[in-house]
Amino acid sequence: METFERNGMRITLIDLSDRLDNDTRPYELNPHEIHYSKHEESVPVTEKMLGIGKEHWQDGMGWAVEEITLSTHSGTHVDAPYHYGPESDGNPARTIDQVPLHWCYGNGVVLDMRDKAIGEGISDVDVQKELDRIGYTIKPYDIVLVHTGASKRFGSPNYAFKQPGLTRSAVEWLLDQGVKLIGIDAWGLDRPFDVMAKEAKEGKTPFWEAHLVGREKEYCQIEKLCNLDQIPKPFGFKVCAFPIHIADASGGWSRVVAVVEEKIQTEEG
Repeated sequence: METFERNGMRITLIDLSDRLDNDTRPYELNPHEIHYSKHEESVPVTEKMLGIGKEHWQDGMGWAVEEITLSTHSGTHVDAPYHYGPESDGNPARTIDQVPLHWCYGNGVVLDMRDKAIGEGISDVDVQKELDRIGYTIKPYDIVLVHTGASKRFGSPNYAFKQPGLTRSAVEWLLDQGVKLIGIDAWGLDRPFDVMAKEAKEGKTPFWEAHLVGREKEYCQIEKLCNLDQIPKPFGFKVCAFPIHIADASGGWSRVVAVVEEKIQTEEG
């Protein structure tokens, strides 16, 4: 969290993004790997490429660089409609480079669902009850952030199977209010894979039900948010969640930030 004053406003920036780290790699369903090259390692590269040896570098050190191997769904990221299927609402599903930027910036609202148990579903009724509790009415293009508390388990074994998740009814209801972007502080928007697989085999619910709403109604979601408990109020703040511009991709990494602005009161008022 970072707070500063600028042009008569007190601005607080809250980083809602999980940090990509090699230490968490063993626990990821979409593993990543970061290779770090230190400053002195670039000197042989420039010597071979440009004839610029160690003697031409200040202190004999060049640049640092990192190479990362990862999925577009590693870390905090935005899912494009194409992730859910090839079509959405009868049209070719948009890839991440086709998602309108105005979907990814707007008024935020946090729904506190921390009372939900691991594997439990969050329904449309749950969403409406929470909105009644905080006294808020969803508006078109609001960015809805679902606070489950599951982010506290990030980086631990099997954390992706230790969360509640949205049901089809919750997603449908939010989209019917004009929402285009839903976020969650968990590995995925749905309930855990093992719970969904069991119910699907028993004929109770469709597998991946929350995601698959996107084949009928176009929307995006943010997965693997964190620090939702640092947002000081349930609404009255902005969310920026612009995804990286990747051609024809089903998702893109995002540095998601909540922005809280307050006018600084002076003696003159």
